[in-house]
Formats: sequence, structure tokens, C-alpha cells
Amino acid sequence: MRATLTRLGHAHWEALGTSVELLVTDGAELSRASEIVESELDAVDRACSRFRADSDLCRVNAQAGRTVQTDPLLIEAVEVALRAAELTGGDVDPTLGVALELAGYDRDWRLLAPARSGVAAGRRHSDREARGERRFDRQQSTGGHSAPRPRVIASLRPGWGAVELDRERATIRIPAGVKLDLGATAKAWAADRASRAVEAAIGGGVLVSLGGDISAAGPAPERGWRIHVTDDHRSGPNAPGQTIAITGGGLATSSTTVRRWQRGNNTMHHILDPATGAPSRGRWRTVSVAAIDCADANVAATAAIVRGAEACEWLAELDLPARLVAHDGEVVTVGSWPGED
Repeated sequence: MRATLTRLGHAHWEALGTSVELLVTDGAELSRASEIVESELDAVDRACSRFRADSDLCRVNAQAGRTVQTDPLLIEAVEVALRAAELTGGDVDPTLGVALELAGYDRDWRLLAPARSGVAAGRRHSDREARGERRFDRQQSTGGHSAPRPRVIASLRPGWGAVELDRERATIRIPAGVKLDLGATAKAWAADRASRAVEAAIGGGVLVSLGGDISAAGPAPERGWRIHVTDDHRSGPNAPGQTIAITGGGLATSSTTVRRWQRGNNTMHHILDPATGAPSRGRWRTVSVAAIDCADANVAATAAIVRGAEACEWLAELDLPARLVAHDGEVVTVGSWPGED
């Protein structure tokens, strides 16, 4: 089904620490649609943000080890995250909050020290911080000669299976010392919620993009929603990449090239490998996936970054169209993803 396009409505603003793009096929409804999206995103932020002290997520993290009653919206968000962990065999794990903080991602990423060019991404000694390991080295001297440096390593790897969730009572319990982070799922899930809410309220076609995680609902324009797929959603249409069209569902891109910051002498990024707690060092720098909704697309794209060389076969088994870009620029497509022009 296609919409009869009269005047496309377009709005953009900032929310959830990223850019928001809203398009509707009926431009006359843009103002109302914007209000609906803003309301949805505000509710998600108040429930799920790791960077505002009054959020339900921060309250749960602050009371780790206790059973905490919380907003049902956070329960739903954590359910989405736990489903992602189950579907990916733990490659997307919401219990990496402590590891992210140790990697330096302890505030809105726009406030972090920008990555310096020419620095290897976390391949030096601060990787041990990102793995959630605290090491205490002491240089001992005996008779003017350096003695071997003793080292103590402490690691915390709780895993997503340790999260206790009770939907009926709206309670969550996480183990002491653990912090939840929903960054791998909440943004895409919020895009799905927002697009569906607009369609239900005003009808017509709608596309919501949150930092490049895209959810489309209702009838699409005649030629579909045109999207330029590239490493960084903030790039213009002339940036290296590919322009495709979708008519509905979700499209998500995960990349190690965008949310990067400096940690000592090392460049870090936000996609962690749960097996190590360190930023993923796999083959792919950027993965884009199309799926039935944005949440599933984003889960698959993030897991593909973590899985590295095994990602293509895994995505093919799931019948998910995908475009993968290696660190050297090689592009590989999976399934029905359109070929490069």
C-alpha cells in the first residue's frame, strides 16, 4: 500500500542525546505528530536514561541488590533488552553499565573528550579498564634493580541472566555491583513506539529516526522512504554510503566510528564485547540491518559488530537483509539487501 503524497511534513530536533527526524506523509498533521513523538521520547528518557539522576533506571542501578518497584515503561524496556540478550546468545547484554563507565562512558557522550585521530582504538593498556578489570601494579626496587611487578586483577561479569523482572508487580532486581545500560536497545525501541503512536493517532505514513535508527509505520510515499545509509547518520547525502528505500518496518545502523571518545591515550567506542567488557575489535566498523521493526534491526546490527567474521552467516540464517562495512572499507551485503549502484 502507498500513500497519496500531498505535502511531506518534516521536523527535526534533539532528544535522548541524539538527533530526531520526523517525517509524515500529511504535512498538515506535522505539529500534532511532533507533540506525540516528543511526549513518547520524554517518557522513555525519564524511565530509561543512564544520565539523569531522576530516571527510573538510575534509581534501579542505585539500589542494586534490592528489589525495586518502578515504572511499567522501564519494565517493558528491560524486557526488550533481555529479549535481545536471549536472541543473540548474550552478544547484546544490558548488564554492561559498569564496563561502560570504566571505559569512560559515564555521561552523555557529547560531553566526553573527543577521540583523537591516529590513535589505535583502545589497543593499549587502558583496554584493561574497559574490560571492567581493576589492576594495581606496584614497582618494587631491590638493591637498585626492578623486581617483577605484582599484579592483582578483579573482574565483574554478571551477565543478563542475573536480572530479576516481575511484570505483574512492576519490580526489578539486579545484583549488587551491577548497573543496567539500555543503550543497545532503548533508542530503537523508542523509535518504534513513537512511529506507532503517531500512526494510531493521526493515520497516514510516518517515519521516525533517532540517531539513524529508523522506524516507519503506515502507508509509505509513492517511492518509499529514501534513506542514505552511511557510517554516521549526521553525514550529508554525498557522504560515502548507499541510498535505499524502505516502505515500512525498521532499519538500524550500528557503527564503531561515531560514538567515540578519548580515554587516556586510547580511543574508545560504545559497542562492547560482553565476553571481555572491552570495545569490540571485530571485522566490521558499520553494520546496517532491515527488519520487521527498528528494535530487532538494531539488535541484529549491534550483535553483528560483536560477532565479527561470523556475522554474515548468522544474519543470512535469520533472513535479515544487511550491509556490512569492514574497517578497510570493503562492503558485503546479505540477503535481499540491494546491490551497490
